[in-house]
Amino acid sequence: MAQNTGKLKGKTLFITGASRGIGKAIALKAARDGANIIIAAKTAEPHPKLPGTIYTAAKEIEEAGGQALPCIVDVRDETSVAKAVELAVERYGGIDIVVNNASAISLTGTLETPMKRYDLMHHINTRGTYLVSKLCIPHLRKSSNPHILNISPPLNMNPRWFKDHAAYTMAKYGMSMCALGMAEEFRDEGIACNALWPETAVTTAATKFLGGGGSMDRFSRKPEIMADAAYVMLCKDSRSYTGNFAIDSQVLTDEGIADLSPYAVDPGSPLAPDFFLDGYEEKLSKIGGDRSKGRFVDGKDTLSSKL
Repeated sequence: MAQNTGKLKGKTLFITGASRGIGKAIALKAARDGANIIIAAKTAEPHPKLPGTIYTAAKEIEEAGGQALPCIVDVRDETSVAKAVELAVERYGGIDIVVNNASAISLTGTLETPMKRYDLMHHINTRGTYLVSKLCIPHLRKSSNPHILNISPPLNMNPRWFKDHAAYTMAKYGMSMCALGMAEEFRDEGIACNALWPETAVTTAATKFLGGGGSMDRFSRKPEIMADAAYVMLCKDSRSYTGNFAIDSQVLTDEGIADLSPYAVDPGSPLAPDFFLDGYEEKLSKIGGDRSKGRFVDGKDTLSSKL
């Protein structure tokens, strides 16, 4: 597993959807270096079926060695995001890193996707990523090694990834297009913009809820693999490492970490592939699974009970 190097000590990270799951795992990894973490998420009160709030995440971050600023943030609301950015700068003097992790998913076809769900996915995924990045960039310009990292997939144009859930794919690819466009737009200023996506299914409290109690867990990896890969990327020189669509396992193997078995929930079981990657059907057939259908999830941070 990737070891902490101390390179993020004193750095300030603005992480959306950081109260649980992959977002919190990235926050905890940076906290072990002594980083400052803005927990920009909606969950202020306990969810009936999902553990964790921005306040419990803050406690864990501080116990891990970091500083935490929990902020109630809806990435769809410009005022909400702007206030959190302002508080971050007031508390820590600036922002060095942005992780756009908040996301919404509905694995439904065109006729089965109400426009309310369509709008929610696009407002959280694409617009939310764009908005958070836009408001943080003036502060990133002042950082010595500024990074934007979007938790989004490579832009795979295989029609297979559009036919069953076009609305979700469009919204998720919007996050990736933000990385692609901003990497070029801010390349000369030294602001890195990259995307990171898991090779396999990653187990979190939200995916357990989505998948009916964790039936896919033994075919999944832990969120720490995404946290370690993100950490490696965020420690790189922002002027030379930008515009990449990275896969977690490849990031780590490129760092010389050959044994990824510690990240597996069950090292003896085959791993379920994640969406948007070539070879999906072949890999999925090895476990006899079907990840194409699911209930509606309002992001990595919270589940929606309204839609």
